[in-house]
Amino acid sequence: MPPKLAEIVEEFASAPREVVLEMLLEFSDAVPPLPAGMAAHEGMEQVPECQTPFFLKADVRPDGTVTTHFDCPPEAPTTRAFAGILAEGLAGADAAGILAVPDDLYATMGLAQAISPLRVRGGTAILARLKRQVREQTE
Repeated sequence: MPPKLAEIVEEFASAPREVVLEMLLEFSDAVPPLPAGMAAHEGMEQVPECQTPFFLKADVRPDGTVTTHFDCPPEAPTTRAFAGILAEGLAGADAAGILAVPDDLYATMGLAQAISPLRVRGGTAILARLKRQVREQTE
């Protein structure tokens, strides 16, 4: 797992439950805006498992590093927090590091005790689709 993401996972896993929701809200503000050409979600994949419209795109560069793009409305702070966690935790990561992220990332973070199973399922789907895009571009 990329070191920055591992650090975020550890922060969440060791935080008291009442602090986890505050931490999620902070990450919901950490989602970088989309580049102008992607504003209409051009070339992005929708994640239908999410209750709210959520779009993502992974671009593997020739040097193996991955650029991620996420879009989710501000009215969905928990789902948007998943994007913020991945955006920050995977910034500068290479394809192998992203593919090594455990599928049960959000359970490892302790989020299953703080948010609904439906939201955890959405976050898990976001990660799965991101990893699939990376895998398809590296095969």
